[in-house]
Amino acid sequence: LYVFFLQSNASSGMGVAPDIRETFLELQMKKAFRYVIFKIEEKQKQVVVEKTGATTESYDDFLACLPENDCRYALYDFDFVTGENVQKSKIFFIAWSPDTSRIRAKMLYSTSKDRIKQELDGFHYEIQATDPTEVELDVLRDRAH
Repeated sequence: LYVFFLQSNASSGMGVAPDIRETFLELQMKKAFRYVIFKIEEKQKQVVVEKTGATTESYDDFLACLPENDCRYALYDFDFVTGENVQKSKIFFIAWSPDTSRIRAKMLYSTSKDRIKQELDGFHYEIQATDPTEVELDVLRDRAH
């Protein structure tokens, strides 16, 4: 877990840890990670990097990192082959807010989403998911094509 200084965010009081942009660029430009999971640290009043996944990790590994009863933000670098047999990659921003999570968590993640998205400028698609069926691999595949 990374701990950094607070950057203010007027809408929710949640800042964004300084390393978030750098971590995103490592995923986007260097293909250093398959995915990144972000969480809100309430005591620090900021969004931090919780976990990064190696490029060798699968989509199931990624899904296993999304808590059943708590919210998270995530980036997933989805590789696929087009109908013309061309290898492509699309980055998905996922706002994970399961129905079973606390109302306070849902509110914090909802009001902080725009702030983190500013730092992650350059992802291709956004998915808002409240249950596992909304983040199945087919959902990404359908959006990417």
